[in-house]
Amino acid sequence: MCGIAGFVGAGEFADLQRMTDAIRHRGPDAEGHWRDQNGGVFLGHRRLSIVDLSGGAQPMWTADGQLGVVFNGEIYNHAELRAELQKLGRVFQTDHSDTEVLLHSYAEWGDGFVQRLNGMWAFVIYDRARRRLFASRDRFAKKPFYYFHEGDTFGFASELPALREHPSCPREISRLSLKKYFAYCYIPAPRSIYERVWKLPGGHSLSLELESGKLKTWKWWEFVLWNPVERLMRKDEAAQIKVGDTRQLEAGILDALDRAVQRRLMADVPLGVFLSGGIDSSAIATLAARHVGDGQLNTFSIGFNDPTFDESAYAQLVADRIGARHHHQTLDLDAAAKLAPELVAQLDEPLGDGSLLPTYLLSKFTRQHVTVALGGDGGDELFAGYDPFRALKKASLYAKLVPKPIHAGIRHLAAMLPVSHTNISWDFKLKRTLMGLSYPKPLWNAVWMSALEPREMQGLFDEPTDLEEVFSEALETWENCAHRNTVDRALQFWTDLYLRDGILAKVDRASMLCSLEARSPFLDRDFVDLARSIQWPLKLRDGETKWILKRALSQILPDEIVRRPKKGFGMPIGRWLREGRFEFAHEKARPHLNTHAASRKVLAHLGDKSDERLFLWSYWVLCEWLKR
Repeated sequence: MCGIAGFVGAGEFADLQRMTDAIRHRGPDAEGHWRDQNGGVFLGHRRLSIVDLSGGAQPMWTADGQLGVVFNGEIYNHAELRAELQKLGRVFQTDHSDTEVLLHSYAEWGDGFVQRLNGMWAFVIYDRARRRLFASRDRFAKKPFYYFHEGDTFGFASELPALREHPSCPREISRLSLKKYFAYCYIPAPRSIYERVWKLPGGHSLSLELESGKLKTWKWWEFVLWNPVERLMRKDEAAQIKVGDTRQLEAGILDALDRAVQRRLMADVPLGVFLSGGIDSSAIATLAARHVGDGQLNTFSIGFNDPTFDESAYAQLVADRIGARHHHQTLDLDAAAKLAPELVAQLDEPLGDGSLLPTYLLSKFTRQHVTVALGGDGGDELFAGYDPFRALKKASLYAKLVPKPIHAGIRHLAAMLPVSHTNISWDFKLKRTLMGLSYPKPLWNAVWMSALEPREMQGLFDEPTDLEEVFSEALETWENCAHRNTVDRALQFWTDLYLRDGILAKVDRASMLCSLEARSPFLDRDFVDLARSIQWPLKLRDGETKWILKRALSQILPDEIVRRPKKGFGMPIGRWLREGRFEFAHEKARPHLNTHAASRKVLAHLGDKSDERLFLWSYWVLCEWLKR
């Protein structure tokens, strides 16, 4: 796990040094730089040593010096690939570095070798003989990759602050990206907060021909829910499990997840598991404990002095059951609030997810003991685990039967309900649901999570807003889903968009600011292939989310964990805002937004007239970020 940066074209070695210095937190253990002054190629790397501590220095080169790479991530099947490559005659210089496997795989199989990888990555390979750069990003975009291409100069980096250190990097704030930020609470790929600075989307590769300057990107993988015919065409054993035989399917799920966890225990440094006490993290911890020896697994949780935001009792229950070395820290919510400005100031671009703060606090605590932590990200998205999935059937019936004028009246009555700032309160969910139902069905999922109601976008930006343009990613996932039912289309949205560009970006930034590597067994290549082959009625049954996953995990988890209601990893953002704990730097946002519209929402929230927590938190984060 590391940070990468570099450029081709105009620039000096000092620019490269500043770029890697800006991402030192991603790799505090070592740094490496290389330049081909005549060719105008500069490669930089910051290393967080995880695998092959003595032999994994980067940039890494083949013995003949023709191929070099800078790499951020982990390849969990690197040992199998190494053995296959050695049989083909490839000679390795390192003992067990997964980085060197990338070089030999590219040399042997070309650009398509990324299809063979099981892991998380963002890397750049320099092919000196062909005068070519090849870059790739993993299936779910777990590892970040930003780039720009201005004239004869191409630059790339793991984070925007590093990219900004290059003098050719554009710095103009994108108005469309700001609109998307308030639409999603994050900025979806391929856009970034800056005009002409891009994210390489997950499952995409990129090539740059140095002689011609031709830049090309292409999709090499996409998340697709298989239909039964495609499923039967699969050759591997996991995909041949019959959907109607739930016992066999349950065993297949458990076995595939166990193998995914075992792969992610690969490390030459101390390792642990984030343990919230929810079903997903509890499953990961329980399976990991099988492979590390009695009493050897470290688990980590944080709690708060407000019981509505605390899950520590459930985490302790699981830790005791599996005999883990459990580390727990109870935090004061007021003290946590004071850390928010410091955290937001370190973000490379605005991120409006309020759970960023507790994720950062958990990562910071965990890093005091280990360098790698496994987590449960992906389980909710792959198995329909969120509350909106439960609302889909009733929402569809409501939309069909309730005329728009009556719906408007119902929304008006709901708005009169007293505002509650408890964790995911009933009135908050009701008002959100009704807001989403005010828009076409393809926008439901996006609007339910939006920081700002779409019809208010025009007032905030003082200009007409094309909602199809702003919500283009949500509309694309809706249209591209091969299945016409609302559940599969929701699965496509939550996995292909929200997970990739929201959840995983949050986890990466929060953990890497603490120099901690986070791993996601639920996003293992083989496990995902199995999960996306399972038909939705086995994931959402009679209003119960994650039905088949719960049945599978009930074999290893106590009933108190399997049957407990879902509880988000949240903070009392709404209450903090109502109490005036955060000051809004309106002057920083004024060049981009109508701050009078934002101020009206501040006053409405302070007076308990409406719950504006999602907008105000996203707006405050933006203002704090703009202070830089």
